[in-house]
Amino acid sequence: MDDRFQTAAIQNTRPRIDVDGNVIDCHDGCLRRFGGRFYWFGTRYGHTDGFTPANVYTCYSSSDLMSWHQHGSLLINPPPGVFYRPYVAFNPNTAKYVLWFNWYPKLWEGHLGVALADQPEGPYDIVNPNVRLAGATPGDHNLFVDDDGTGYVIYTNIAGDGIDRHAMTVEKLSPDFTASTLERSETLDRKGEAPAMFKRGGLCYVLFGNTCCFCPHGADVRVFAAEKPLGPYRQLGEINRDDAGTIIVPAQQTDVFQLQTPDGPVHLWLADLWGSRIDGIKGHDLQYWSSPLRFESDGSIRRLVFDKEHSLRLF
Repeated sequence: MDDRFQTAAIQNTRPRIDVDGNVIDCHDGCLRRFGGRFYWFGTRYGHTDGFTPANVYTCYSSSDLMSWHQHGSLLINPPPGVFYRPYVAFNPNTAKYVLWFNWYPKLWEGHLGVALADQPEGPYDIVNPNVRLAGATPGDHNLFVDDDGTGYVIYTNIAGDGIDRHAMTVEKLSPDFTASTLERSETLDRKGEAPAMFKRGGLCYVLFGNTCCFCPHGADVRVFAAEKPLGPYRQLGEINRDDAGTIIVPAQQTDVFQLQTPDGPVHLWLADLWGSRIDGIKGHDLQYWSSPLRFESDGSIRRLVFDKEHSLRLF
């Protein structure tokens, strides 16, 4: 046995507990690794229904994906509103940690805000509460940093009616990641939310599903790929429905996390199992972390499987 490596046991059918014995309340966010430590960013819902100004951004950290330490609230003096989906990236130009967040002064007047911190766990100071974007009213979003250090935001535009509602696009960020350059991709698809973006084998991947706000039945996962972050993109299928069209993992995507392992980089699909709480507390809904995604030779991704538990080798 090689003592340089450790094994993380991942289970998806019981609440994750922090080192203080509390159920981890950290939803619709992202998992990152900075400086050899894992950071889990999300929204804390507590006893609410999720549609109130009581939502708070929180952060946990761990050295092994199992023992989690809570760091408390992320934002300094957040404005009044309803907050969802915090995503963090490290900016190599400024050496700052950059938080993009989706918030609503009034439901559903969508804004994307930006805040900065000197360390991953914050606290983050808001520098732009309403980023100017090519799309009119942003909703769910995510961040992506390319190999050359260029940043991108992917988001759904919740404005519009009918077929144009929830159009998904990618925009290039300024060098400091605090604004959009307004350079954008084509519309990838419509009626989508909860996006994730990553790169593998020279391809930029975008994954998202149908509109599924807190839905217990889960959402599909559409896969798009392009050679460049701004496209053009092509669809590579759907990975969360079986042959009968039934949802495989009854969850809504939050992120795709690239994990460096002794066997090379792997990608984990992360999602919220809405409605899975057994005590009636929304903040205790479970989070689902998949086993490594399986890729075909043409770049497409195999269908998900429901992993009740699995293990990962870590450096």
